[in-house]
Amino acid sequence: MSPSTALRRAPLRGTLLALLGAAALGAGGKPAAAQVARPETPAAARAAQLETRIAADSAPPGHLIRWYEPVALAGGIALISALDQPVTDHFRAHHSGAGDDVSTALRHFGAPEVYGTVTAGLLAGGLLAHDRAVTRAGLRLGASLLLAGASAEALKLGVGRERPNENPGAYDFDPLSGHGSFPSGHTTLAFALATSLADEIHRTWATVALYGVATGVAWSRVYDREHWLSDVAGGAAVGIGAAKLVNGRWRIGGLRPPRFLAGPRGAAIGWQLAFR
Repeated sequence: MSPSTALRRAPLRGTLLALLGAAALGAGGKPAAAQVARPETPAAARAAQLETRIAADSAPPGHLIRWYEPVALAGGIALISALDQPVTDHFRAHHSGAGDDVSTALRHFGAPEVYGTVTAGLLAGGLLAHDRAVTRAGLRLGASLLLAGASAEALKLGVGRERPNENPGAYDFDPLSGHGSFPSGHTTLAFALATSLADEIHRTWATVALYGVATGVAWSRVYDREHWLSDVAGGAAVGIGAAKLVNGRWRIGGLRPPRFLAGPRGAAIGWQLAFR
């Protein structure tokens, strides 16, 4: 890694990890405040901003999603649905006080008190510290969560699946009915958060920890009989996909990664579709 790249990434990683710790401490109550590491000198800040602009303009194109990949994903989720009833029956018969406590703690990481704290902290911290890299990370995270949440709500409306605590049968679907079991919203947002931050931090241990917590959120939703197993599998797919599309790791046709503009007066996002 070049010195300029190290200069750019170090404050960003430190800020991300500080916000994750603050969110974890504040998960059971009010959002915790985040502290942002400032560049040591004005010259260092200018160098970091320049490096960030260059990286944004010269980022390599991401993986182009082929038509058969979503089809294969849908087939995999359909296969997982064969386990919906057995897994739900197992958790129905094996509840415990300790399990309830763990589930309650994990569920917060798919709720606004965590992903809202991290997103707001990154945006506020980056703008106050005049750190373009941190601000853009916050914008990418916010856009990932918005895209993931909107996609999940659209699927819920279209699929209309009943939850395990509403109907003992795993295959009751009534589109436009208001039933919202598929996909799991908590799981969708937990995986969008984990994917976005993991791609920013780019450290193996952080990736394992973030995806591990997101998987714990998925487990808690099945354990609490709020969702079927295939619901959380679908939620994980939607959350990961949304974050990868926003940060440019994946792309669909001519849809390019969004570009972000941020300054003292506010922030903006632009998404471009190129036709050939």
